[in-house]
Amino acid sequence: MKILIADDHSAIRIGVKQICLAEFQNVSIGEAMNYAEVFQRLAEADWDILILDIDLPGRNGLEILQKLKTDKVKVPVLMFSFHGEEQLAVRAMKLGASGYLSKDSADLELVNAIRQIQSGRKYVSPSLSEKLLSLLDDDIEKAPHELLSEREYQTLLLIASGKNVTEIAELLCLSKPTISTYRARILEKMKMKNNAALTTYVISQKLV
Repeated sequence: MKILIADDHSAIRIGVKQICLAEFQNVSIGEAMNYAEVFQRLAEADWDILILDIDLPGRNGLEILQKLKTDKVKVPVLMFSFHGEEQLAVRAMKLGASGYLSKDSADLELVNAIRQIQSGRKYVSPSLSEKLLSLLDDDIEKAPHELLSEREYQTLLLIASGKNVTEIAELLCLSKPTISTYRARILEKMKMKNNAALTTYVISQKLV
């Protein structure tokens, strides 16, 4: 089995690699740290599964999923994130991910998730399965944050975590004017007036 691990934190890549090598026979591991490296590795070989961090710098995991879907690249993707499951899992699954796993549960669930995806099934944790069934229903009225683009949503979470425009721009490898534009769009779409209101909303919805 060939597993590609895409994460910009070396400690995470090492940890995932150790788990996979300990649990699977005849497994080879590839690594990538950003958007460009992911597609470079995908062009170099056929992979059985891509374990993809949702918070890669610059163009993030959701954008990689969108690119894979647009280009019709056939590789099963297990999304990997420190974020709580419910706020991003639905977006990831709609974009074609085969599974979504919180990094907090990796030591217990990673092997099970890989085996399930390799058998051709989708993987979600038991705690998330019921939420997904309801949230994937297009007839359900959208919550305010579901109106945001992927970049706007990422910016919202960073605002709520206390980051200022300069810090967010550095984290996302974007310009400060671009982040300011995202913030303005977020406030408009969510019908809110300031960062405090956004932070209160994020906390109340348990998005962080």
